[in-house]
Amino acid sequence: MMADAYRLRKAIEAEIVEVEENGIKITIGGDLKIRNITLNNSENNVMKDAVNKAIRKAQEMMVLKMKEMVDIESIS
Repeated sequence: MMADAYRLRKAIEAEIVEVEENGIKITIGGDLKIRNITLNNSENNVMKDAVNKAIRKAQEMMVLKMKEMVDIESIS
């Protein structure tokens, strides 16, 4: 079971989505991590790192909220 979950996670992480619009190109993996941001054909690692940090913080907040909801429901 753990091996199946690991293979599924790796398969999802390997998926790549690319969007290009108005001189901005963003490449993101299935794990929701930004792989690359290009502005007018110039890579921008500072922006990539900031976006990844924001996504990570949002995911942490979601985990805490879900935990709170589970804790509240288990008390009721």
